[in-house]
Amino acid sequence: MPPCALAPGPAPVDQVYSSTGQSPRKMNFTLGLGLLLAGFLAVEGLLKPNFSPKNHGAVSRAQEQQGRRAAQELARRNVGFGFKLYKKLASNGPSKNIFFSPMSISTAFAMLCLGAQNSTLDEIKVGLNFRKMPEKDLHGGFHYLIQRLNQKTKGLQLSLENTLFLDQRLRPEKRFMAEAKDLYNADSVPTNFENVENAQKQINDYVSKQTQGKINNLIKNIDPGTVMLLANCIFFRARWLHEFDPKATKEEDFFLEENRPVKVPMMFHGGMYAVGYDEQLGCTVLEMPYFNNITAIFVLPDKGNMRRVEEALELDTFDRWKKLITRRVVDVSLPRFSITGTYDLKKILSYLGITKIFQEHGDLTRIVPNRSLKVGEATHKAKLKIDEKGAEGAAASGMQTLPMERPQTFKLNRAFLLMIAENLTPTMLFMGKIANPTGT
Repeated sequence: MPPCALAPGPAPVDQVYSSTGQSPRKMNFTLGLGLLLAGFLAVEGLLKPNFSPKNHGAVSRAQEQQGRRAAQELARRNVGFGFKLYKKLASNGPSKNIFFSPMSISTAFAMLCLGAQNSTLDEIKVGLNFRKMPEKDLHGGFHYLIQRLNQKTKGLQLSLENTLFLDQRLRPEKRFMAEAKDLYNADSVPTNFENVENAQKQINDYVSKQTQGKINNLIKNIDPGTVMLLANCIFFRARWLHEFDPKATKEEDFFLEENRPVKVPMMFHGGMYAVGYDEQLGCTVLEMPYFNNITAIFVLPDKGNMRRVEEALELDTFDRWKKLITRRVVDVSLPRFSITGTYDLKKILSYLGITKIFQEHGDLTRIVPNRSLKVGEATHKAKLKIDEKGAEGAAASGMQTLPMERPQTFKLNRAFLLMIAENLTPTMLFMGKIANPTGT
């Protein structure tokens, strides 16, 4: 039997590959697991829908309430994980753009928890803020979130998909496969990983379809020993509740480090927004709504104050921002931009204490019993595009009736933080920093 490898997948696109080989001392094989995480977000014209939410079946009111409570707890923990990961990325490149999906990463690794045991499971739960959360609530919470987040309505397309690409050489535990399907709605796709070229094309075509052509050729090469790849893809295309007028967009300066200017197309809209100033940290916070309970949260530190704000990113800080904002008239200036974030999760998560899953002595025997299984490579890719547009062919948003008060100016013309959240759970879908709108 040849060596094998595993890989995870759907959501903002993340992928993990692992190599396999036979130890000179041990006559057993090490299986490799791959993770592929991909995400695309666009605030622009909506495409014609080509997918619909899956019917997950009826559940009792008690199950619904339990799932909602678990999902809300998970959502808070996911915000904390996102801030922890953000701070690590920021420390590696203080002047670089950052953009990733905490939800995508958490979902993929939560699925791996179905197959992990002992200290390997403990590391994942601690690193991703799942510690002391019963497994029933952990997986039940994600099940609720996946149902909640998969929606297609006017002004919003949001899709969170999980897929397992399985080689016929792999014989995973039936319980793992059943739970992945029932709890994470993970489809299984037969894949011949012995034909690496065809397998790569099959998976890349899948990711391209799930992100509606926005993320292509994500996988550059597949380990010859791979037998399973888990893909997690999140696609989010939203329409501003109050659109920007393209005629008001003008080229202006955006100031990089050391006050160095670059020219950007600066959009403008005046309207009612929730805004507030955090005197403790020296930053302004503004919420800008999309359709259907999705919100963009912009955080603009005072000049020279970015690092102070970044170091204070905690759940308590986020809760305080929610309390200090109030609705008032604001003149908003926001750059039009497109950025992509690509990250080696194996390297980054090791700094958060998650190491055993990437090593041969890790315990993933609930996926494949009596075999060594490790994640060889884990890649996360997320893409963000923001512009003025709304739904294609739709009329412009109606005029707002504004109170007679002097507008507050909120001009994002230097580095700022950005978070995209679903309000009702609430779930942190995307998180990042725009240090240079002209960069990638």
